[in-house]
Amino acid sequence: MEQNSNQGADPIRHFFQWNEQMWSEMQRERLGDNPVTQALSELNSQDLAAFYESVASNPAHLFDVQMQWWQGQLAICQNAFGKSMGIDSSSIIEDPPGDRRFQYKAWKDEPNFDFLRQSYLHFAKSLMKTLDAIEGLSEPVRQRLAFFFRQTINALSPTNFIWSNPEVLQRTLEEKGANLVKGVKLFQEDLASSGELLKIRMTKRSAFVLGKDLASTPGDVVFKNDIFELIQYKASTESVFQTPLLIIPPFINKFYILDLKEQNSLVRWLREQGHTVFLMSWRNPGKEQADIGFQDLIHSGTMEAIRVIEQITSEKEVNAIGYCIGGTLLASTMALYAARRMKPRVKSATFLTTLLDFTQPGEIGVFINDPVISAMELMNDAEGFFDGRQMAVTFSLLRENSLYWNYYIDNYLKGEEPSDFDILYWNSDSTNLSAACARFLLRELYLNNSLSRGGEVKVGNFGLDLTKVKTPSFFLSTKEDHIALWDATFKGASLLGGEKTLVLGESGHVAGVVNPPSKNKYGYWTSDQGFEDAESWLAGATREAGSWWPHWQQWATPYLGDKVAARTVGSDECPALMAAPGLYVQQTLPIEE
Repeated sequence: MEQNSNQGADPIRHFFQWNEQMWSEMQRERLGDNPVTQALSELNSQDLAAFYESVASNPAHLFDVQMQWWQGQLAICQNAFGKSMGIDSSSIIEDPPGDRRFQYKAWKDEPNFDFLRQSYLHFAKSLMKTLDAIEGLSEPVRQRLAFFFRQTINALSPTNFIWSNPEVLQRTLEEKGANLVKGVKLFQEDLASSGELLKIRMTKRSAFVLGKDLASTPGDVVFKNDIFELIQYKASTESVFQTPLLIIPPFINKFYILDLKEQNSLVRWLREQGHTVFLMSWRNPGKEQADIGFQDLIHSGTMEAIRVIEQITSEKEVNAIGYCIGGTLLASTMALYAARRMKPRVKSATFLTTLLDFTQPGEIGVFINDPVISAMELMNDAEGFFDGRQMAVTFSLLRENSLYWNYYIDNYLKGEEPSDFDILYWNSDSTNLSAACARFLLRELYLNNSLSRGGEVKVGNFGLDLTKVKTPSFFLSTKEDHIALWDATFKGASLLGGEKTLVLGESGHVAGVVNPPSKNKYGYWTSDQGFEDAESWLAGATREAGSWWPHWQQWATPYLGDKVAARTVGSDECPALMAAPGLYVQQTLPIEE
């Protein structure tokens, strides 16, 4: 009885103990010898030990938070009792801003469920407040603990369980359990197509067909090697700008995020503005491509694409757009041209949500440490590639309530198959990363931040120094980006030489980029001032309504050249090989060689 009383009197401390036990059991019983899970478990134990040590050195902070929790919980109990007696009273604890989990009316109208909701939210807030109050923790340890506590808290939300979710209970009664039968079927299908971690579907797998519904802009593959296919899109105007445009999508995703449905397609819009558009479609690597590294993506990727474009158009320069890590590759390519003392082949460079300085990697930073990266390298070397399914789940868990648990509830508890949504279909269409390229990305870029220090990253005998790049550049970042923080991307812009234009879009990493003018959904900020810090830059910026796309077109005008007759697709040396979107983009997981 005394033990139970102590547990009730100290719920926050017992949560930490339970969290440590949970990670150990997951490692031992569920995930076996997965080296990444083992590394995360060991790191979590070390972080908790550091937390306990900090608590022991100053227990007054924890006591104050616990007393505030007790006082708040007592008020919630009184509030719930009053509601059960028919007394109309407002909730003590309101839903956090943007939290959509408790919108079903019973969560607030029914006293029992309102008590459960408020108690859960109060405990979650108190727990994170405890972590904030403890002194003596290093910032990396505090960030990792905050991430894993948040994951645990949100996994234990009463919305995620049949017996504690009034909406699911009501549906189960109305459908006599048919929703759960459907949910089990969906769960089994998702489990069969997942890797180590459960990858929950976000949209119907049969919702779209590439080349018909998505990636349907007319064009042809005009070049192909072991790394990428180069697509040239057919002109839709009688004349085009003299300087061709090369799009470099991220090599960790499939390219058609920039060529979704007709009304959402940046590729189609650029073509309609008079650009001769070329786009790189990266191969989805399997075990045979294990040794393809970052320097191969430069030599046999971007540089080869530029060479082929010159052969087709007779133009020695291109305007280039790099998206996310594709922008990092673009900057590295330009740095290699500079290191070789070659004439710049890129007339203007556009970077969409691109990191060049990786000191602020965003929430993915919780995985950026030597033990976890070493474990990833061990697993990737054994497989020959970094499984794209695991990458997709990892990114989803950075926004777990909106990109993971909500689909868990809708799919498996309510038995609803998700609706058709082009962006989420693309998000679920994973692609692998070769083992060698994953090693460079995780260790050299994210962990060591080598690219930001001139000459540390070498391609052959040449060190890459971004300050030697003098090409005019346009940086588009997005305010709610959790993958490439907007202030981090703007900070990285200072590494490049040449004139720089900074634009901040509304929304996030994808929706802020895929923002067509026809929808007039999100605006953007512009400023002539250089970037010192996020607060001062935004304070001096001007908000503009509408899409950033026309603003970019205006910025790019001096680099487009004269108008020439519309070009045919391909050339004698590089004839059309097959219709867009080509073969590489249609490779699905898992890749078996």
